[in-house]
Formats: sequence, C-alpha cells, structure tokens
Amino acid sequence: METSRPKIKQLLTEQPIDTEVTIKGWVRTKRGNKNVAFIAVNDGSTIHNIQAVVDMTNFSEEALKPVTTGACVGITGKLVRSQGQGQSVEILAEKIEVFGTADPETYPLQKKGHTLEFLREIAHLRPRTNTFGAVLRIRHHLAFAIHQFFNDRGFFYLHTPIITGSDAEGAGEMFRVTTLNIENPPKNPDGSINYAEDFFGKETNLTVSGQLEGELGALALGLIYTFGPTFRAENSNTPRHLAEFWMIEPEMAFYDINDNMDTAEALLKHVISYALEKCKDDLEFLNNMYDKELLNRLNLVANSNFERCTYTKAVEILENCGKKFEFKPAWGADLQKEHENYLVEHFGKPVIITDYPKDIKAFYMKQNDDGKTVRAMDILFPYVGEIIGGSQREENYDKLYNRVKEMGIHEESLWWYLETRKFGTCVHSGFGLGFERLVLFVTGMTNVRDAIPFPRTPKNAEF
Repeated sequence: METSRPKIKQLLTEQPIDTEVTIKGWVRTKRGNKNVAFIAVNDGSTIHNIQAVVDMTNFSEEALKPVTTGACVGITGKLVRSQGQGQSVEILAEKIEVFGTADPETYPLQKKGHTLEFLREIAHLRPRTNTFGAVLRIRHHLAFAIHQFFNDRGFFYLHTPIITGSDAEGAGEMFRVTTLNIENPPKNPDGSINYAEDFFGKETNLTVSGQLEGELGALALGLIYTFGPTFRAENSNTPRHLAEFWMIEPEMAFYDINDNMDTAEALLKHVISYALEKCKDDLEFLNNMYDKELLNRLNLVANSNFERCTYTKAVEILENCGKKFEFKPAWGADLQKEHENYLVEHFGKPVIITDYPKDIKAFYMKQNDDGKTVRAMDILFPYVGEIIGGSQREENYDKLYNRVKEMGIHEESLWWYLETRKFGTCVHSGFGLGFERLVLFVTGMTNVRDAIPFPRTPKNAEF
C-alpha cells in the first residue's frame, strides 16, 4: 500500500538494512560510467537525498536515459550500508520506473547555484530546491507549534472573516471585493457608486486583520486565536512587505498588558524551541548556506528573558547613545528599524517596548491615565525588528467612542464592535504575530518573499 511506503527521511533514520524498499521522488543528480550509475533522489520529506546504485549489467543505457535531473521516479531495491562517502545507506536498484521526464535542455534547476531572485521567477519549481524545501518544512513546523501552543493553553481557534465591511487598522489600504460591473457600475444621483446593488449590499474589502472579530470571540469564549490570511493594498515593493500574508492574533478576556506580554513571549520561545528540535537538519543547512549566525540567534531568543522597556525610556536611550541615526529619534515619532535594531543590540536580547504615544497607535488601544500614552506593546527581535504588536484593548465605551471620533473613523461600520463595550465589557488584551516575519527570522532569509510559497506583491500574482 502507498500509505505504508516509508519516506526517505524514515529510511535514513531507521535504516532497515537488507530489506527491500521502494522510494518515489525527484532526481537531483545522476552520475556514473558504463558499469555503474549513482542516482540521488529526494522526496521532500528531508533535506537529505538517498542514493540509488545502479549496476549497469542489469539495466540498459536506453532504460536510464530518461532518468535525468528533475525527472520523477520510483526505485525499488535492497537498502544496504553505503560503500562510499557522503551517505550511511544506499539502495541497490533492482527496478526503476520513470513517472515523469524532465528535458535537461529546458529544466531550469540544474546542478548549479541559483540566486534567490531567479528562483522567485520560477516559484512553481523552487520548492524542489534544498533552500525552499527547508523553508517550507520549517514553515509547516512553526504553524503546527503555534496551534499546539494555543490548544495546550485552552485557547479556541476562531475563523474570522476574510471579507469584511470594516477597516481594523484605519489605514484604508484595502482590496475591494465586488461583483459590480467595473465597466459600468450602478451610480447614485450624486455620481458615486451605488454599493447597495453590490453582492453584500455595501462596500466590502479583504480583511487586514481578524482582531476586531477576534475580540468578539474572546468576550464569549474567554481565550481565542485566529490564524489566517490578511491583505494590504500597500504599494510597497520592499523586502519586508507582502500584499497577502498570514497573521496569528490571540484575544484574551481578563488579560491585562502584563498577561499579554507574558503570553507573547511564551509563544515565541515555544515555537522557536520547537523548530530547533524538529528542524535540525534544515536549520543547519540554512545556517551553513546563508547565515552563520542563524542558530546562535535562535538559541539566544529561546533562552532569553525578554527585556521590558517603556517607549519613553527607549527614546531616552536612543537620544543619549551618541549614534547618528538616519531618522533622529524623538518622543512622539514612531521607532524606525534602525532604532529597533539598536535597542536589541543595546540590551543583547529581544525587547518589549510598552506605553507608546497614543497618537501613533490604533484607536482600540487602552489609554493610560497620563492621557498621552496607551498600553501598547511591540516585541523587537534581532535581525527582523518588530515581530509582534499588541495592546490591552480599551474596554471603556466612552473613551473608545471618543477615540473613534477623534480619528475620523466611520463609527457606523463599527457599531457592533462599540456595542461590546456596552454589554458585559471587561479588561482584555491581544496581539498580532506576522507569520512570514516569524518564518523570516527562523530561516534567516533576507526577503519576506522567500518566507511564503507564492508571494503576492505589487505587479506580481503570477503563480
């Protein structure tokens, strides 16, 4: 049965010597002479290939001709201890099937180095490379560890809508969802588009965040988290921005800002420790291939107690450090990536910045008694800067309503959110973790487009 066929990872780990095995996968290399051929096959289960040794007295050259780099094959034979260097076991091939050929003249992944920029142009094939096989396996393990963390702590996984009538961030950079005829949309008497005739009877967009709906879940179930795609129509063609990305957003009733920070820190340590345990071979490959400090950074985070520092104190440190920044630090201005990097280096570990000025933060954040700051928290990591942003949420109806009005947000689109502050409100908190930012940190990739299988960026939705 196909379901009982062991994967290459299993064969390399368990090494059932002198048993007949069948592998199925894709040819990475074929070399040899008229007497013997060596075929390296990978099935995606591990970064390591397994070698099949072909005694050419049992196979014709014609039979092996279609076995080229990129071909999909099945090989049956006896698993034996390897006679050569570089592998502990190998297969003495008795039967070879070719399921799909790959023309060596046109197959783009030949045995040579390829730039990450080039591989983005062939995103349909890049998962077959060592680099992206490693990234995608690590991405899987991180996702599993996130679900494990929340499940084990009594959180409920809430599916929040992808299509929404509200803008959680107040940023306005959203993708519109419509079934109207864009060549000739229905119009109101004043010439504006009549969304009452649209599918939902109102203007709708792809969500930028599941947070607002997540809060509704927390105010009934206690502890929830979301894990889904979010969308920003931001025309930013940078190594840090995607138009479609995944977010993890827990919302927690009865948690204050300190509980929020404790949970966020515990989550990050859990998932990074899990990756260090489960993705050892892939991380060692990426460490050796791309970033010699990767494993050191991961171990630093997994074993550190994060520093907690107010925004005001952070600005003081930046102003008094003697370093010339491109953007001069000043109280009331947002921290730039260069500031975040300096603070992480200054403390020598991840930093949680708290109590930001309310004017640079979102409307829903709990206002402090000083009238100037809010109970926000951002977690800064080495290498990637901000990785988590969150806050205690404003549970007071009047304060929240006044903030909505101050910021010019359309309150009619948020009536249901405001109403939760009228009916059984309580202290509650939450945060958002950008999944691709986490994958970027754990893999050591330098461009967020290499942290997701099929990146969506301005002018790019090819695959």
